[in-house]
Amino acid sequence: MQVLWHDEVRRGDGPEPRETALFTEIIFGERPFALLRREGADEVEVLTGELTVAGSLAQLPLDDRIGPQTLALVPYRQIVERGFDTVDDGTPMECLRIAESAALPLAEVLRALPDTPIVTGDAGFDVGDEAYAGKVEEVLRDEIGRGEGANFVIHRTWTATVRTAPRTAALAAFRNLLTGERGAYWTFMVWTGTRHLIGATPERHVSVDRGLVMMNPISGTFRHAGGGDLRAFLADPKERDELYMVLDEELKMMAAVAEAGGQVLGPYLKEMSHLTHTEYLLAGRTALDVRDVLRETMFAPTVTGSPIENAARVIARHERRGRRYYAGVLALLGRDADGGQSLDAPILIRTAELSPTGELRVPVGATLVRHSTPAGEVAETYAKAAGVLAALGLRPRAATGQIKTHDHGHPAVRRALAARNDRLARFWLEDRVSAAPRPLFAGRRALIVDGEDTFTGMLAHQLRALGLDVTVRPWHAPGTDLDSFGLLVPGPGPGDPSDPAFPPAVALRAVIADRLAGGRPMLAVCLSHQLLSSMLGLPLHRRDAPYQGMQRDISLFGTMRRVGFYSTYTALSGVDLLPTPHGPVELARDTADGAVHALRGPGFAGVQFHPESVLSQDGLAVLTQLLTALLETGSAPTQKSVSDSHIPAVRG
Repeated sequence: MQVLWHDEVRRGDGPEPRETALFTEIIFGERPFALLRREGADEVEVLTGELTVAGSLAQLPLDDRIGPQTLALVPYRQIVERGFDTVDDGTPMECLRIAESAALPLAEVLRALPDTPIVTGDAGFDVGDEAYAGKVEEVLRDEIGRGEGANFVIHRTWTATVRTAPRTAALAAFRNLLTGERGAYWTFMVWTGTRHLIGATPERHVSVDRGLVMMNPISGTFRHAGGGDLRAFLADPKERDELYMVLDEELKMMAAVAEAGGQVLGPYLKEMSHLTHTEYLLAGRTALDVRDVLRETMFAPTVTGSPIENAARVIARHERRGRRYYAGVLALLGRDADGGQSLDAPILIRTAELSPTGELRVPVGATLVRHSTPAGEVAETYAKAAGVLAALGLRPRAATGQIKTHDHGHPAVRRALAARNDRLARFWLEDRVSAAPRPLFAGRRALIVDGEDTFTGMLAHQLRALGLDVTVRPWHAPGTDLDSFGLLVPGPGPGDPSDPAFPPAVALRAVIADRLAGGRPMLAVCLSHQLLSSMLGLPLHRRDAPYQGMQRDISLFGTMRRVGFYSTYTALSGVDLLPTPHGPVELARDTADGAVHALRGPGFAGVQFHPESVLSQDGLAVLTQLLTALLETGSAPTQKSVSDSHIPAVRG
């Protein structure tokens, strides 16, 4: 079969066009190459050149030449460049230095690729269903249940032995993905000389084109098999909240790489052959080197979790093995026609790795959130692997028309999608029209101390939009000049606030104590609010059900506010006014269970929720009220000043 395919492709009359000759040469040869089709394109790009290995993202080759220059396979272990934990499996960051490139019509490529059955054996997940379900239970109980984060992605790997010649199998699988998968951001095949990577990834991680940086959070999975109801899926709180959480996490990344943070576009439906996802697009302007953009966005919360630094710890703790290329990116770097840097980097998911000896690996993970069930997440791993496994002959290929595509345009579906934004913060959905600088804040310096949750980047953008001059520093280096800042904002972080062994909490506690003693304005957020509460004498309580990614309408000092929580712990109180050594402290609390949502005292305030979150529809109004009072008088607002406030509660 392989010989017949070779003979058929090579047979022809007269000289071949350059593009066709290049394609034929590389698919039969040993030179490193890549074939890729971008979403909606009617052509396949052919790239070939020299293979090198880079030790860091800064070493990725990028010179002044116009056009594509380097295709980098960035493994998950590269996250160590951000100082995050990982199990180092030694997977190299291989780079194709592009010397030749061409584009061929899709139809011509399909005619040339082998339509060959792929023979495999010894197939199955390396972690069985029961063991994976047990791991899901463990993460829900020990990590999300103890405040370590809002969501985590734990993977397992489908393995098999490919008995068809590996090159033929890889090209046939690529052909099957081109013809059988839909909705992929990139459909690709890469040969490095040591491995084939074949995939159809749905998700752009990050791209830069003429200074426009974009990200594409995708989450929520509707499985076509079984004939489910798409509208019921869109109404499912678990699926909705899963998307909101990764939206927040990627907004944190956009806060680091885009000059004014990210603007949210969507939501949209991403339809593939075996499943449909929900997605947003994020857009902003950047002047950063594209390699710095890559570094600051390692890696997508859709394949790691949030907050990202602690998610890396959780992954290392529970997976206890390397991820190779799973959850990394395939990054194409170059320069546009004007000489500006360009980047296109899809996530390495829905991807098979095939060795020259026929060893096959298809890693796949599920996003675990507070609503998750072990059985549901086991099923999700099968659904996510189905497209690639079908291309390899390991699963039935999706039948044409299996999903009722007309449902995607149904008025009820469009309304359900649009309604997802009704409860979200307009600050991130619009071009900052709701955030006008306040004269009171102009020239005021604010310091945010990050407790290992980069929500602080989003908070910084909101405070800057209000007119403040904002600096963000990490918990381990807050500086010795805290008194030079007119406002101190100790920020959020993961973990147990009462754990004496958790360094960020210890450091934040010292910063808060110093500020209390000095009597200077301070706003504490989430973890820091819990620390402040305990220092004021309030007991802390671990919630029976975590508030991770939860939106609630609460009474905040007499005004109803819609805000987003990411917490497992809360302070408790049975009274609304608390006498303390620092003066009387007013509490906004849940009358049902005594959970303290916010507090305010002489010169300080604290909020358990995240005013910067996309879930906090009224977050900007809350910040404006609290900060106006703190910076006008150096003390928190009274009940009367809040009631008389000219800032309305925001509603969609």
